[in-house]
Amino acid sequence: MKNEPQPKLYAVRHACKVLGVSYPALKQWIYKGKIRTMKTPGGHHRIPATEIDRLLPSLPQRGPVQSRRENYRKISGRNQLVGRIVELKIEGLMAQVTLSIAGQLLTSIITADAAREMRLEVGQMVAALIKSTEVMLMRPSQRLTP
Repeated sequence: MKNEPQPKLYAVRHACKVLGVSYPALKQWIYKGKIRTMKTPGGHHRIPATEIDRLLPSLPQRGPVQSRRENYRKISGRNQLVGRIVELKIEGLMAQVTLSIAGQLLTSIITADAAREMRLEVGQMVAALIKSTEVMLMRPSQRLTP
């Protein structure tokens, strides 16, 4: 018997952050069958990463495309991809940031200081700027308060 890889599963609250929806809304989706879940032996719902990927591209973006693009710093780069942070690991001097962009995952390794300075969190929308062999991340321009 082959050992099949286990799908990555998210707790409901974590999935809410990634999808940018409220806990009650996601629970209603589960109860209405709009999102497939797996139950733990204790009866808790877990959401497979494939379901989150299925929903991410269909979530509405707010505002016209041009104004959404203007929310990000003006950088001349054609390879700018906007996605949602689905995983963030900060350990020591480095941070691993995984974005979901149109159902695909993109992982960027940046300094932990940069991740803290940008106040990155799971569920946030960020832009990845891809230049040659480097991937840079940026958040929508906003006033940061300490």
